[in-house]
Amino acid sequence: MTRIAVNVLWCVPGEVGGSEQYLVRQLLGLHEAVGGEFSLEVFAPRGFSRAHPELARIAAIHESRSDERSRPRRVWHEATWFASRARGADVVHHGGGTVPPRSPHPSVLTIHDLQYLVYPQYFSRIKLRYLTARMPASVRRARHIAVPSAYVQRTVVERLGVPLNDVSVVRHGIEPSLGTNCTSERELRARLELSADHVLVYPAITHPHKNHRFLLDVMAGPLRDTRTQLVFAGGAGRAEDDVRRSVAALRLTDRVKLVGRLGDRDRDGLLAMAAALVFPSSYEGFGAPVIEAMALGAPVVASNLTALPEVVGDAGYAIDLDVQAWADAISDAIERREMWQGRGRLRAATYRAVDSGSDLAAVYRRASE
Repeated sequence: MTRIAVNVLWCVPGEVGGSEQYLVRQLLGLHEAVGGEFSLEVFAPRGFSRAHPELARIAAIHESRSDERSRPRRVWHEATWFASRARGADVVHHGGGTVPPRSPHPSVLTIHDLQYLVYPQYFSRIKLRYLTARMPASVRRARHIAVPSAYVQRTVVERLGVPLNDVSVVRHGIEPSLGTNCTSERELRARLELSADHVLVYPAITHPHKNHRFLLDVMAGPLRDTRTQLVFAGGAGRAEDDVRRSVAALRLTDRVKLVGRLGDRDRDGLLAMAAALVFPSSYEGFGAPVIEAMALGAPVVASNLTALPEVVGDAGYAIDLDVQAWADAISDAIERREMWQGRGRLRAATYRAVDSGSDLAAVYRRASE
């Protein structure tokens, strides 16, 4: 078997968003797609196995003694602990966007996005300086690069000067069991105080580029007199205080609920009951909630920026950030729910975990040649 050493020391479970889900799902899909062709060894922070028992059943997981919340400590462990144990692997896969200076070769690098080049103002000076220095060096050291979308593929080629043949799209994949154990609508409505006929859902951390404020303008404007509530389901980001102040200032306290980050059962149940997933983000390397919502039966209204039109396709709305246009799209999603559900489920079926695993297998084979 081809030995693959996967570096996920950057992945603090539950705190790094879609990049964690993306990588775990493709590794699970890899096992489903090719069985025993690859021997997976995953090098992870303390507690990773407990957070992902399904991955622990198919791969050897080596946990460091640290939870790796400290970036300097994590970088040191990548250069020492991980580098020594990954030596001799046929392929070394770095899933967090950069290749450590002392990484064994050959290496595969997953780049989730290049947001730091588009919105540098949303990054701390230290992180921006780190990415500006490490990203170009990382792509030079990687034998092959994996990205989640054609949009990110184009930006890596154009902005970092990487040959197109060295960058492969490894599509996001969702497991067939998604939604099989979700919280009931009745329970969610009672617990989250949702009494409106129609519930809109936005599962995203409150960072500025996620544009939560735009949805507040929609709710305070053309949707003010409708029986509609909006749920923000995501962790507290850099715009959290601003979002909360805006909810109060616009007198939307009863109609907009900030419920924090939800567990999988609650998140899936909320999407399944949603009148629509509303996703006005201005930057996404992929946008996994879009596909998850489609699989769970929620119509989608999203922005037409970065990777989102590619992901939405003709199975939902990908439109300009105009409040009236969004109100009209939401109304149509409610009125023609069954039609949008059918389109969405067909679209979601093209993003299976086993397909993601097949894409990753092709990258590993190429890197090990």
